[in-house]
Amino acid sequence: MEGLAGRVALITGAGRGIGRLAALRLAGHGTRVALVSRSADQLNDTLEQIEARGGSGIVIPGDVASAESVASIKSEVEARLGPPSILINAAGMFGPIQMVWKTDPAAWINTVMINTIGPYLTSRAFVEDMVRKRWGRIVNITSAAALHEPGPINSAYGTSKAALNQFTRHLAAELEGTGVTANVIHPGDVKTEMWADIRDGVSDLGPVAERYREWAAWVERTGGDDPEKASELIERLMGENAAHINGRFLWIKNGLQLPIPSWGEFKPAEAWESS
Repeated sequence: MEGLAGRVALITGAGRGIGRLAALRLAGHGTRVALVSRSADQLNDTLEQIEARGGSGIVIPGDVASAESVASIKSEVEARLGPPSILINAAGMFGPIQMVWKTDPAAWINTVMINTIGPYLTSRAFVEDMVRKRWGRIVNITSAAALHEPGPINSAYGTSKAALNQFTRHLAAELEGTGVTANVIHPGDVKTEMWADIRDGVSDLGPVAERYREWAAWVERTGGDDPEKASELIERLMGENAAHINGRFLWIKNGLQLPIPSWGEFKPAEAWESS
């Protein structure tokens, strides 16, 4: 990938999973990476792997769901590396696995704060400089759960990802023609810690959770999608040949799950334009 050497990327959720793999891949192209999550130990482990491969980065522990914390993250990364032109929002959680009326309100709200408000806060913090410099890439990690027919017991996660999709579309509309793009990607059905949490969380919930037990068993049986496919997709979005891709829901190549129609296939006319 030409043009990535020397750029600054800020990656949330960089202590594990897709965030870590994206950090390793971008650092391998000479990108200086700012690693963000709430776990300093996990971030330090990611940084050790980056440096062992000849890359460079910094660790910034922080909470992306807090406006004050994101302001502090912004100050630190700009002081130490400069303004990021790449933003990968990989921090996320599944949240409470329960009927709405049985959920803990704090846990439900926290899921939306991390999965949706976090990407809003980080985008708000860094996009203006990207626009001023006429180049930037924002990638938000979403889920196919936001496109499936809604079912019981995952209202927090499904709602947060649907909202993330819509936020990204609004952001992309504002960025059209600026040289900055914003997209969401479904990373595949990956056998992650989140997968294990879902598997364990639905094991004793009875018939209402059968759909999720079947999904967890399917991922177990197949081994799940290779998480590197998601980092490869992120890498491709950095290229100049992807500069026209903006406001889209994107899928990994040859994933276990076939792509589901999202948006863009049909654009209805505004009511006031057709009357």
